Amino acid sequence: MALSCKTDMITHLEVSDFENGGYMRTVTPYPVANSTFSVSKANMSGTKMEFVAEAVTANQGALFASYDLTIKFVDATPANGTITGTTVALKSIAASAFTKDATTGYPRATISVTGTEALTATKLTAADIANGDRFEINGTMKLTDGKSFSASNTSPNITGGAFYSSPFFYRLNVVN
Repeated sequence: MALSCKTDMITHLEVSDFENGGYMRTVTPYPVANSTFSVSKANMSGTKMEFVAEAVTANQGALFASYDLTIKFVDATPANGTITGTTVALKSIAASAFTKDATTGYPRATISVTGTEALTATKLTAADIANGDRFEINGTMKLTDGKSFSASNTSPNITGGAFYSSPFFYRLNVVN
């Protein structure tokens, strides 16, 4: 007994007709299980969040324009007062600050945020923060065609998967 089936191609899909997007892959530290980093309250200028990021878009990052970071302070220690944080701009890293990686062909850069930068952006002082508080940093990848991608419009496969390693979200915990 033999069976076969025939499928007629109704519409041919051209890969070049698909819309292109992008994501910012975290190369190191890898894996970025929960995108958590720490800064020391005692050494805000000397401690930082730091990672190597790779801009993945069509044509080896040719559509990449910038990676913009915002920051928000989360007061988890009411003992020293309660500060309601709002989301503010932290920094924008232009595509020109990235260098093409010899192995992957995609643009890479080391991105860092010191504790002092976090305080300055949120207009806080060391007296305003305590062990247990945190800063939440969100990234938005902007493309040259005007599109942008962040955790809010990217699928969990990209943001939460170990393969893509692109959370677009970073937590900066305050420790002693």
